[in-house]
Amino acid sequence: MIRIILILIPGLLVFSGLFAEVPKYSNEFLSVGVGARAFGMSHAVVATSVDVTAGYWNPAGLTGLQRDADIGLMHAEYFAGIAKYDYAGFAIRIDEQSAGAFSLIRFGVDDIPNTLELIDNDGNIRYDRISTFSAADYGFLFSYARASKITGLSYGGNVKLIYRKTGDFASAWGFGFDAAARYTLNRWAFGANIRDVTSTFNIWNFNTADLEEVFINTGNEIPQNSLELTMPRMILGAARSFRLHDKFNLLAELDADITLDGKRNVLVRTAVFSIDPHLGLEVDYMRLVFLRLGMGNMQLVPDFNRKNAFDFQPSLGIGIHWKNFTVDYALTDISDQSIALYSNIFSLKYSFYLPSSRKVN
Repeated sequence: MIRIILILIPGLLVFSGLFAEVPKYSNEFLSVGVGARAFGMSHAVVATSVDVTAGYWNPAGLTGLQRDADIGLMHAEYFAGIAKYDYAGFAIRIDEQSAGAFSLIRFGVDDIPNTLELIDNDGNIRYDRISTFSAADYGFLFSYARASKITGLSYGGNVKLIYRKTGDFASAWGFGFDAAARYTLNRWAFGANIRDVTSTFNIWNFNTADLEEVFINTGNEIPQNSLELTMPRMILGAARSFRLHDKFNLLAELDADITLDGKRNVLVRTAVFSIDPHLGLEVDYMRLVFLRLGMGNMQLVPDFNRKNAFDFQPSLGIGIHWKNFTVDYALTDISDQSIALYSNIFSLKYSFYLPSSRKVN
């Protein structure tokens, strides 16, 4: 896996330079994350995701499915419920060596008032002419993973289809790939996920035929069909488990997001790349009850004395696993680390054996 990463990094650097002048901050809704377990650990799960959420975090982890199939659901709301974020996933073991998954992600704002026809031709205000529309982004992830001939090593990838729609005014289609690998050795686990490995392209189409008069009268520029580019992002993770007691186990994971689209406000930043580290801890009791802590969004923030002070965003979460069901909860934006409100994240997972399977609970 290390050899593969060393080969890919120079290629990503060259590829990023070719598109230096193209807008590179597209499809950010796909960076929010899925699964309350991941939110409770500040997204430090790339090396240890082995359930249905692995289709998002690290497709290679799908080979670690504990049963024949997983179903996962998550719902979250942001900005006092104005924006809604939903996830649904299904993962299935194809055979002893491979597995697949499908993930659906939606981030949208619904019931937005459309006041373009509020005033009629006679200058009268007509509230009955107000309609509503939605601005929503959809991500469809088709995942595949396979165990290699090297013990402990698996590899996988995603085919991503993006659909973005803003009422009847504009829509876009996008297409891209992810490539991933995972390696386990004793109590260690390592993961790598290169998102948008070939870059993801969004092609926008604006429906301005019925709005040209409004644009002209208000002095606004009529938008043209355009192209957006999502640059590659590499996520590396390393984790180790520790046996604390016969009934207690500790899992610690450190991940790092490496981006090549310019200097970001993260802990490590240069003119070429930026590194955003995040740490997660998980303590479990007999694999039934889980307590999780996370530390992410680490930054050096200038204070009043113009000296850099270390700042971070903590998170915590709990999980309960009983028979086929797992319920997870996470609380993010704890304390005054940002101006955002607290976010309560819930997710549900159901694992089961297929009727043709001879395994029993």
